[in-house]
Amino acid sequence: MNQPCSHNSEVRTEQAAAKKYSTLKLGLDVHADQIVVVRIIEHGSPEPAQRLRVEDFPAWVQKQLALAHSVHSCYEAGPFGYPLHRQLVALGVHNLVTQPVCLDERHSGVNNDKTDARQLALRLDRWVAGNDKALAVVRVPTEPQEQRRVESRQREQLGREARRVAAQGRSLLLSQGCRQKGCWWKGGRWEALKTRLPAWLLERLEVFRRLLEALEKELAAANRAVRAAAPKLRPSGLGALTYETIEREIGDWQRFRNRRQVGSYTGLCGGVSASGRSVALLSITKHGNPRLRAALIELAWRLLLWQSQCKLVLKWRRVLGNPQATRASRKKAIVAIARQMAVDLWRWRTGRARPEDLGWRMQPA
Repeated sequence: MNQPCSHNSEVRTEQAAAKKYSTLKLGLDVHADQIVVVRIIEHGSPEPAQRLRVEDFPAWVQKQLALAHSVHSCYEAGPFGYPLHRQLVALGVHNLVTQPVCLDERHSGVNNDKTDARQLALRLDRWVAGNDKALAVVRVPTEPQEQRRVESRQREQLGREARRVAAQGRSLLLSQGCRQKGCWWKGGRWEALKTRLPAWLLERLEVFRRLLEALEKELAAANRAVRAAAPKLRPSGLGALTYETIEREIGDWQRFRNRRQVGSYTGLCGGVSASGRSVALLSITKHGNPRLRAALIELAWRLLLWQSQCKLVLKWRRVLGNPQATRASRKKAIVAIARQMAVDLWRWRTGRARPEDLGWRMQPA
């Protein structure tokens, strides 16, 4: 009499073990040596957080893949880049990289790895359920796109480092009563300083001078490499370095579906604060890519000289050509030109418009 009951119990146990969940959601708080994970099964509540070593994490993820038909995960963009994302995707996980935000929504004053992972899991749960506003997803570049972008950004870092070391040298000189401007370490200016300064000060400055020479050499090589990658046929005023900076920060122009997405990514759109009948226009949002924004502003100023007859510049000439215009109105006009130029570049690079449609004067190929 007991054998059928025992047999049925074993069958139910095997069936339960063989059953797969529909979805698992994993909120990840990533660190250099560990990953804090909070898991949500189906539509349940978040489970207690788990701490896993980075080297143990892939094996743990594979176990989760065996438990469910689909596994979703997310973590915040940060210093660890995208290798973890690519690793998870290769394993079969639907991973998202999200924009870093304050996850303490209630301002409770309690914010740690466990609470961050929990909040990410809860937001991911809403995202999977269809709420695409629950997470601000970051576009992950392809590996070639990321490599090209790193090359361009390293060039900017070398320039900043050279300016920083040069400023340190000027600061040291000023502390000893010697004011210098510009490139104090070059040619005749350095030779003149050697005749005026004491030996101990020259010895300290020589350290900065050697660093500057090395940085300038690397920066020149980086500039040549980036310039060589730029096409010959470009709008006049759009230099090779600026062109490549914009292209590498964008990654893929085809990812934008409309002009509003392009403008939003630049962060050059005006903000709005509205409640009821009260509406206040704010300064630009600065939401998006700061390197792209700086390159577009620089390009907008150059367009005034190199593309003085293009439609975009003519549209704002009433402000920029007016000697009575205020400084604030000129800055607003430049921001508007930079924002529209990003849209025009998108139209040109995606085949939606030709240079002659935009009134551009092109450099000879």
